[in-house]
Amino acid sequence: MLDIGTFNENIKKNKISNCYVFCGNDEQLIKEGIESIINKAIDKSFLELNYLKFDGNSLESFDAVVNACETVPFMSDKKVVLVYRASFIEDDGGESNKFSGDKAFNAVLEYVDNVPAHCILILYDVFKGKRDKPGKRLYKLDKKATVVKADKIRGQQLEGKIKGFFEVRNKKIGKVELRAFSSLMEDNNLSIIENEVEKLCCYVEDREITKDDIKTLFLKANDDDIFDLVNPISQKRVKDALEVLNELIYKGEKIPYILNMIERQFNLLFKVKLNIENKKSKQEIMKALNIKSEYACDMLMGQSKKFTLKQLKRAIELCLIAERKMKSSSVDEKTEMELLIINTIAG
Repeated sequence: MLDIGTFNENIKKNKISNCYVFCGNDEQLIKEGIESIINKAIDKSFLELNYLKFDGNSLESFDAVVNACETVPFMSDKKVVLVYRASFIEDDGGESNKFSGDKAFNAVLEYVDNVPAHCILILYDVFKGKRDKPGKRLYKLDKKATVVKADKIRGQQLEGKIKGFFEVRNKKIGKVELRAFSSLMEDNNLSIIENEVEKLCCYVEDREITKDDIKTLFLKANDDDIFDLVNPISQKRVKDALEVLNELIYKGEKIPYILNMIERQFNLLFKVKLNIENKKSKQEIMKALNIKSEYACDMLMGQSKKFTLKQLKRAIELCLIAERKMKSSSVDEKTEMELLIINTIAG
């Protein structure tokens, strides 16, 4: 049984089987896999003639699928026949459908071993629950077809795949930098991640990759800017904080937006600080506050340690006061922001 990463690598190398069975929790990942097969196997000019789809829930027998597979492709070496919602491939699936049960599954099992060379037969079904695992039927199919488990890879497995992308490009990346890079790859699409690896390698050229390189290229600009503004505030450096504020205004950021982002940052830091004082782990903090990136969480945890809870609560109150003033009177917005920074540092 292949993971989605190995499947993608095989497709890139033109290692294409003539029968695939996809299973897993991530339907989007399954659809992307099917799309990659179609793009490799069929000329787009004749796609409608050589790509046939069947709804597994509507099948009364497997005969229609077999007939589609046996018919030779039009002006092409290959055709693709897809059966989606193929719940009959799961141990407890499709029992309410006309085409279901052991007899139906055995008909499929017998045919997948005899799919003609001109056809690529694809079946897929999405697991009903996150904890569902492949059953006996899928393992039986795995002996006769290429079964692909389409779940997003995470943790050390994801880091291993990403490290491989760097190694192919003869580029070394340290463990800390690899973890930081991996944590920022929220999409988890290996093709997109490989493009980001290429981007980073081109950016650093012949020198070593640093965390600053990763931060510069991949941390969202707005989050990065606000972090850079709050950082000198946390270190009580009024001049540096005002310089960052002026840079943001010069770049075209609107003052109400900057204020909103600062308030959001202080709120987030307050929650992170509260969790740290309650002895919560980094993983627990990420889950509780819906922080997707370990790298971003590390930065927030580090920054929160420079404030007390009382200081963060005071900073949030000052933001709300400044917001009310800007909305209710004709004050100079830039002056209000400067006073906010000064008062936050003084508090």
